Parts: sequence; structure tokens; C-alpha cells
Amino acid sequence: MSKNRELKFAVIGCGFWSYFQISAWKELSGVRLVAVCDQDESKARDTAQKFDLGERYYTDAQEMLTKEEVDFVDIITNPETHRYFVELAADYGKDAICQKPLAPDYDTAKGMVSSCEQKGIKLFVHENFRWQRPLRVLKDILDEGTIGKPFKARIMFCSSFPVFENQPFLAELDKFIISDVGTHVLDVARFLFGEVDRLTALTQRVNPKIKGEDVANVFLSMRDNLHCYVEMSYASILETESFPQTRVLVEGHLGSVEVLKDYEVRVTTANNTTSKTAIPPRYDWADPDYAVVHSSIVETNRNLLSALHGQGQAETTGSDNLKTLELVYAAYQSSSDQSNVKIPI
Repeated sequence: MSKNRELKFAVIGCGFWSYFQISAWKELSGVRLVAVCDQDESKARDTAQKFDLGERYYTDAQEMLTKEEVDFVDIITNPETHRYFVELAADYGKDAICQKPLAPDYDTAKGMVSSCEQKGIKLFVHENFRWQRPLRVLKDILDEGTIGKPFKARIMFCSSFPVFENQPFLAELDKFIISDVGTHVLDVARFLFGEVDRLTALTQRVNPKIKGEDVANVFLSMRDNLHCYVEMSYASILETESFPQTRVLVEGHLGSVEVLKDYEVRVTTANNTTSKTAIPPRYDWADPDYAVVHSSIVETNRNLLSALHGQGQAETTGSDNLKTLELVYAAYQSSSDQSNVKIPI
């Protein structure tokens, strides 16, 4: 695609996250929303009205792709529908961006990636946690070698935030926190430390009103010998509620670095402790409760748009995201049979 041409896109799925996803796209130049689709006509119509699309809303994605001229689609639907919509887009020769998790199981995700590769279609996963400002600052500090070679890390996403109130369908999932939050924080582990050699996981369901697990602890042995402990919980009543911030501690042979509440990044060496605040950009459309997440959507979209324009490499391609999904489903396997799971190279 020409780097100077404005790219046109359509959104499939007009639920809770679509408003923030579309608002984030509108922060960028070189891209324009032209149509939306949802099987619930009222949701599609309301979204079209919010973003001044007039009557360009649909309840059938195939009809939309037949009638509308688009360069790519942004799929914001539940995981069980992802394969259908990705392959539908590929059949029409359209690149696709898909929400996480890419699919409800690893083999389906692998098939989606393979299908798009065979048809010459770009497939990206909208994986935004790694684009949060504090985590990018942390990555820069690690790459600079300030704390030396890391040997141990802890990644924490623990909260009692009532996530089921604005996304009630989450309470009905048989697999919840690892497939939902785990896709994010396990991807953060890969982003920060590289690939995983093996893992062990334990899960619990604390909330009796939901079907799936709301607590998971995953121990990762990374290929460069770093040990990483990943904690996830929606049942943690803590003195300080930090949702939706991810907290991290990394220890190296020259010091340590922490990502703390309210975007503080603190570095400790033998000489001193220094601190900086990695405040994310603020947007009028962002929900204050989700500020760090919503600002990262803009940066994710910026990275993917650059790749769509042929100006750079996307970080979260479908093929790369398979490595994260491998960890997600290996964690479920480990929890189920109480095993230590080897991750294939």
C-alpha cells in the first residue's frame, strides 16, 4: 500500500470496546472509518451515529464487505467468532486486525494464521498491554543495561475491580482470567524477557457467581534462564486498588527496577534509587478507570497502521501472537494436570 494513501477500514463488532477502539483510530492520520457492523442492529446504528457514518451500518459482515470499499477490517467480537470474520476478510482480500485472544484454542488460531499467510493477507492481533507507557519505559531501562542482566521478575495484575459489570459475558466464560488478562500479561513477559522454555500454572475460582477461574499464578522459566512469576487475580481486595495498571519487579545483577502504582518507575542500584513517572497520554474519550489501557490502544493502532502502510514491522502479528497463545493454553494444561509444561522451540 502507498504510504501516502488514506486507508479505509470497517469495524465488525460494536460492543463495549468498540467505542474506545474507534476513538483511538481517530487520533491518527492516514486512516478513516467508513462502516460498522454488528448482528444487533441497534448497536450498529448507534455506533454509526456516534462516529458520523450516516446509514453505513450493517448486520451482515459479508454484505458490508461486498458493498463497502475498505483496505482492512478491525474485528472486535467474541473469540468464538474470530475465525469466521478473519477468514471472511481474507476471502475478500482484506487485511485484518483481531482482538485477543485470537481464538478459543491454539489449533484454531494456528489455522487462522496459516490461512491468511496462504492468501497473502496481513493478520494482526490488537495486543495493547505491551504498549502501555510505563511498560515501554521499563523495556527501555532493561535494554540500556541499567540493572545488568535480569535473573528474576514478577508481573502482577491483581485487583477487585468489578469487571463483570461492564462486560457481563466474562462471568459466563468457562476459561476466564488466563484467556482474558493472561493473554496480556503473558505477552508482556515475552515482550520484556523473550521466549519461554517451560511453565507451571495453578488456578482458582474465588467468586462463586462466575464459571471460570478468577485467580491464576504462572511460573515461567525463560530461555535465557530468567525466572518470571506472573500473578493474575480479580479477587484481590488490597489496601490500594491499582486497576488496570500492571505492576512489575525485575531484578538484575546490578540492581532492580519496579513499575509501581500511578505509573511510577523506580530504579535501584548499589549507588542510589531514582524514580520517574511514566504518565500515559490523556484523551477526552478515555474512561479514567482505563486511562493507561485506552492510551495504549492509540499506540497499538499507530504501530499496526504503520505496518499496513508498509512503513515498518508490526510487533503483534498473528504469527507472533501464536507464541503468546501457546503460553495461555499451556497454562490451562498445566493447571489441569498439575504438570510442568515444556514449550516447543
